[in-house]
Amino acid sequence: MAFCTNCGGAVAENARFCPGCGTALAGAGAQGPAQTAAWQPPARLDYAIEGSNLQVARVRLKAGQEVYAEAGKMIYKTPSIQWETRMGGNTLGEKIWGAFKRKLMGESLFLTYFRANSDGEVGFAGSYPGKIQPFELAAGQSVLVQRDSFLFAQPSVQLNIALMRRLGVGFFGGEGFILEKLTGPGTVFIHAGGDFIEFTLGAGEMLQVETGCIVGFEESVSYDIQMVGGIRTALFGGEGLFLATLTGPGKVVVQSMTLAKMRRELAPMHATGGDEHKGLGALTGLFDSDD
Repeated sequence: MAFCTNCGGAVAENARFCPGCGTALAGAGAQGPAQTAAWQPPARLDYAIEGSNLQVARVRLKAGQEVYAEAGKMIYKTPSIQWETRMGGNTLGEKIWGAFKRKLMGESLFLTYFRANSDGEVGFAGSYPGKIQPFELAAGQSVLVQRDSFLFAQPSVQLNIALMRRLGVGFFGGEGFILEKLTGPGTVFIHAGGDFIEFTLGAGEMLQVETGCIVGFEESVSYDIQMVGGIRTALFGGEGLFLATLTGPGKVVVQSMTLAKMRRELAPMHATGGDEHKGLGALTGLFDSDD
């Protein structure tokens, strides 16, 4: 059996490119050593996540180890860690297409690579209060996460775009039509707001989540949008008409605070000078007043 040296996926003996990641195979058309040699998984990262709601991921790299990160996410590094900004891809076309996809995903056009010449440490953090979630992905295993949540990963992890094919998911799902798809092997880290709750759903088991509060889920999980409640619930309950429905099997991660919620809660104070009551909320404020 032949394997891709980039993603570890099985390939045909005479394949020129890996069907999983598209990497050109060494000795294409022949049984070169890069194809027939037993595939070795990437070395496990030595890391620790510290803090509560402003977390930092501390990664201790051994000589020769490398990670890549979203631009601007590094907090510190030791001098032995060398960094380089790159556009992914081998050809100009691949670089341009990769930059276009990252723009759609809400990420920067460039990625920063950190390589240890000797043992050293580098730290990463998100751009707003929240949590850092690691995923240990096997070869070919994928997880779908919300846009703009990628933090950093091992070079063997592929960062790609996932398009939602269902109109309901795109219009009412809170994440739009675009998610990020991360495929192993290797360790990848994402960042999102608030605290996290993890669920492991069995086959056919269902979870209903407020739209926009989904951090990520395994590719085996089915994602859809359902109308729940009625007009009264939508107008007075504050929950809206739609909920995201996730059906197992697979792992799901949910967040307690989204960046959109944070902006929405802060905006009325700027717009009204501190009075955040509006609409029906202003009427309830009259009854709550002590005057």
